[in-house]
Amino acid sequence: MNNYDALKLENQLCFPLYACSREIIKLYKPFLNKIDLTYTQYITLMVLWDIEEITVKELGKKLYLDSGTLTPLLKKLESKGLVKRKRSEKDERIMIITITEEGKKLKEKAVDIPKGVFCETHLDREDAMILKEYLNKLLQKIDK
Repeated sequence: MNNYDALKLENQLCFPLYACSREIIKLYKPFLNKIDLTYTQYITLMVLWDIEEITVKELGKKLYLDSGTLTPLLKKLESKGLVKRKRSEKDERIMIITITEEGKKLKEKAVDIPKGVFCETHLDREDAMILKEYLNKLLQKIDK
């Protein structure tokens, strides 16, 4: 092993994570096209289907997205009638995002997406759970 082996693509942890992420998001595309959402719009709605109201800051933490990415994304979701943005009455610097009735209805159309994408990965359930567990551990260690 020489000094430059660490610079080989096949020796990187980041590359298979990056490539898998891109490929899995591609698997979502045909499912999300049917409900006119991008992947980031979809994961944003997943949070709101669960919580219904959240600050932009908290949403950014949950999704690992900065406000520069979230702002146009939320404006687009608002223009589609899926969310509402409003300033906090207590502190106008805080933007609060609320899911609309239309946004809630979209949940029913999206309910089969996770199963459809999972089938496209060709993983068995046990391998998928192990992979998810390891990725969550890695994310927790990095996010300290």
